[in-house]
Amino acid sequence: MSRAERKPLTYAAAGVDIDEKDSFTESLDAVLRRTHGPRVIPNPGGFAGLFRLDYRARLFARNYKDPVLVACCDGVGTKVKLAAELGVFDTVGIDLVAMNVNDLIVQGAEPLFFLDYIATPRIDRKFLGDLVRGIAEGCRRSGCALLGGETAHMPDLYAKGDFDLAGFCVGVVELSRVQKPARVKAGDVILGLSSDGVHSNGYTLVRKVVEQAGLDLNTVYEELQPVPAKGRRGRKAAPQPRTLGQVLLTPTRLYADPIVRMLRSYQVKNVVTGMAHITGSGIGGNLCRALPPTLDASVQKGSWEIPPVFPFLQRHGNIRDEEMYRIFNMGLGYCVIVKPGFADSVQQKLEKLGERVFRVGKVVKGSGEVRLG
Repeated sequence: MSRAERKPLTYAAAGVDIDEKDSFTESLDAVLRRTHGPRVIPNPGGFAGLFRLDYRARLFARNYKDPVLVACCDGVGTKVKLAAELGVFDTVGIDLVAMNVNDLIVQGAEPLFFLDYIATPRIDRKFLGDLVRGIAEGCRRSGCALLGGETAHMPDLYAKGDFDLAGFCVGVVELSRVQKPARVKAGDVILGLSSDGVHSNGYTLVRKVVEQAGLDLNTVYEELQPVPAKGRRGRKAAPQPRTLGQVLLTPTRLYADPIVRMLRSYQVKNVVTGMAHITGSGIGGNLCRALPPTLDASVQKGSWEIPPVFPFLQRHGNIRDEEMYRIFNMGLGYCVIVKPGFADSVQQKLEKLGERVFRVGKVVKGSGEVRLG
């Protein structure tokens, strides 16, 4: 066939439909605007989002004397494969926000704005719409604006059903309020905030357990169901039973709002000396990052409640205790190190803000390690 006889090539014929992608992107405007506050500067058709660092109106009274920008980037890992298998995508959108904002607030920062990157082999409006709505919901709950992002249509790189996510978050903190390991002292109290389950780490191992043990993601396993909580008038009604898939897709808990609000209530004194987001590498591999090289964190096992999903995975995967604590959060999603005289006060504030808080240990002399005993 001669060159003249060949059908002219187009981008759409090669597998990338620009018109469909642009149409989907334009349809997201209302979703994004629901996360915008007075700091967002409208920029229709712009190549980037605009965000005012300080409020101009005295009414808001959040201007900074010596502001430091804080930025981070993270993804959801192989949890996206589980989401694809079950066809549920809004929860991993929340995961994406949580994995970023939970890291950012460790520095004492408040989240300002968020951007996402979605890579997909095809423009599926239902899938992408659910995903972005989940991201927007995570931003709304965390008090940060979803300024925009990128949807990369790459059929040559991703197989049908595959996709990947990345998130980027920027926040701000007053220089004098930046969290530093040097502030932690011997005798400080370690508070642990409950996780909502596996969160977004260790899913390569989780999926291997499901595969090798022949578990059914659509089955309701009795041992995974929470025990009804007791109220003032006795035991409350049990929540709706959840399948294994629903349990495993429970999104990462968003700690930004309660942590930022708690920190704001101590404007004069730095009563919180350190914090840690418990992600991959577990309690031991993350809490140590908040410590100076001369101190250890002594954490007492059994001082908090472990969600049933962890013993379930351990039993079906025949996983050793050391491996469980090295890979998973084991029920603690976030840790706050507090001066001993303020431990009760901080705990009460966080509990009023909806967190389940446990006194899990204290800081002792050592060499920058976490002792799980």
